[in-house]
Amino acid sequence: MEAICIRNAEPSDYRPIISVINAWWGGRNMADMLPQLFFVHFRQTSFVAEHGGVIAGFLIGFVSQTFPDEAYIHFVGVHPEHRKKGLGQALYGRFFEKAKAIGCTRVHCVTSPVNRGSVAFHLRMGFSIEPTEKTIDGIFVAEDYDGRGEHRVLFSKTLNS
Repeated sequence: MEAICIRNAEPSDYRPIISVINAWWGGRNMADMLPQLFFVHFRQTSFVAEHGGVIAGFLIGFVSQTFPDEAYIHFVGVHPEHRKKGLGQALYGRFFEKAKAIGCTRVHCVTSPVNRGSVAFHLRMGFSIEPTEKTIDGIFVAEDYDGRGEHRVLFSKTLNS
C-alpha cells in the first residue's frame, strides 16, 4: 500500500477539498466554514495529506495575532475511508510540531457538541474542554459561539516542550 504524504497546504488544494467537504460530513453544509483565504494566508501552519495523489485529509490552522504564543486549529477533515487509521493524529502532530517551532505553547480549537466523535478524538489527543456556563448532555458548550444556535465545545491543549 502506498504511504500517505503530509505536506503544507497550497492555494490549489482549495477546490479539490471544498468539492468533497460536505460529503465527508455526511451531507452537512460545512463548505461555508472554509473560505479560500485559509489556503492562501495560512499555508505555513496548514497541511494536506495525500494518498496516491488524492487528498485523504487536511488540517487548517494558524497562529493567533492577538496571542502569539497560541495557535488555533480552524478546520480538519479526513476522508471517510481513511478514518480510524491515525491520519487525524498525524495531521495534529504535524501542526503541534510547527506551532512549537514558531513559539506557541497552547493550541485551541472548537467542535460542535453533536459531533461526539470529534469530542472524543480531541480528548484522546490531550485537549481539555474549557468550562462554560451551559452544558448539553453533560458537555460544556459556549452558547451561540458561531452564531445564533451554533453552540461549540471549546478545547485547549498545552504543548509540551
